[in-house]
Amino acid sequence: MPFDAPIPKEVLHLLTKGQAWHYQVVPKSAEGGVLALFCSDIADRGDLQAELEIILNRQVVLVPVPPAEIERMLATHYLKGTGSESQTGNGAEARSDNFLSGLIAEARSLKSSDIHIETYEHKCRVRIRIDGMMVERYLLSKEDYPALINKIKILANLDIAEKRLPQDGRISHQADGTQIDIRVSVLPTLYGEKTVLRLLNNDAANIELSRLGFSDTDLDNYLNGVKRPNGILLISGPTGSGKTTTLYATLKLLNKETRNILTIEDPVEYTLEGINQVQLKESIGLGFAAALRTFLRQDPDVIMVGEIRDVETANMAIRAALTGHLVLSTIHTNSAWGTVSRLIDMGVPPFLVASTLNTTVAQRLLRLLCPHCKKEAIMNDGLYPKQFKPFSAVEIQYIPGGCPHCYYTGYSGRKAVYEVIPVDRELSLEIKNGNMYIQGLLQEKGIKTLSQNAFELFREGMTSLEEIYPLLFND
Repeated sequence: MPFDAPIPKEVLHLLTKGQAWHYQVVPKSAEGGVLALFCSDIADRGDLQAELEIILNRQVVLVPVPPAEIERMLATHYLKGTGSESQTGNGAEARSDNFLSGLIAEARSLKSSDIHIETYEHKCRVRIRIDGMMVERYLLSKEDYPALINKIKILANLDIAEKRLPQDGRISHQADGTQIDIRVSVLPTLYGEKTVLRLLNNDAANIELSRLGFSDTDLDNYLNGVKRPNGILLISGPTGSGKTTTLYATLKLLNKETRNILTIEDPVEYTLEGINQVQLKESIGLGFAAALRTFLRQDPDVIMVGEIRDVETANMAIRAALTGHLVLSTIHTNSAWGTVSRLIDMGVPPFLVASTLNTTVAQRLLRLLCPHCKKEAIMNDGLYPKQFKPFSAVEIQYIPGGCPHCYYTGYSGRKAVYEVIPVDRELSLEIKNGNMYIQGLLQEKGIKTLSQNAFELFREGMTSLEEIYPLLFND
């Protein structure tokens, strides 16, 4: 049996959690009185085998695998600190005070953004979102599920007696000397309450614009917009497309002693020393528009607004830009040029959009194929959308496989793709004239679209056709 094959639950129970973690071994099979164990590829396997045979009182065969693979299997089948010994909950698992901490630690190690704890008619499960995809990790018993939800509610200062209405809260979790802010959302469903934990990483130290996925030309265009002393720079894209990360990387670049930078956010996902960050609180009247009014009396140089949601916020952002400030924000549209239509639809006059918008950006996050298991396949034009004309010939495509390194999803990691439009005098004139169909002009200016940049990743074998397929409809 290869080390990436499923391990029977009855074999996993032949070792306790403590034994597995102490000796860094995971059962492989038990046949004919011989217990085969996966172990790290170390030099002194003979001594380890002899000690295990004494402890377990049976013949042992060791199967060496890479150390990283042992860590993955231990985290999968013997989650540290839960008292459980397999991926299936057993009462003590959910009741344990350490289960939630262990679950958060595992999600952090896998760079997960969300933990979903949900209940159905016959089972309760825990899923985590890795690289934008949901992966099931644990099953819990129906009896233990309410206790786990109540523990989360207590930590988030929510009402444990209220089970009919949705609730939102926050948990401040300490792990390895660092603080993790967790947004908690509880939703009543048919068979109980579903809880989602959003993990917010407060450390912005490793966020750099040059590492996010900009092409050289797009990065130059973007930086030119950032360097301008005033105007509005807007980043568009759906939820979860990495807009906030791009904004924080921009703020980090702008963060100088000579600048006064103010932000209004919901939530504050990263903390940046030297920047005055404000948490939005709609319940007390502190919204984006209200914060912007106050910001203009705080002598700012740069203002960051988490999102332009309504005409009031849009008008305040326009006013800030007109009075000599650089305003950074996000907006929900499908393309970079679509931000213009969105602002006008909100009620902002076209001449104000033309005079204040300096750069508009669209971005998406694309999953990258796992380098350990991606496969070659023949490519033909019939696989593209019917209206799409390939930018260049592709004879061999790469498709996802599935292995332990990527949790059998075929993908590992994500990369952002961008479309950056610097709004110059010519484009400003088009906005004033109400001309929204300027694709030909953008092509003349050498602006690469989202689909072109996504196709380049596909052509280079970094991602799959199915991953970029939705973007190909934009052309």
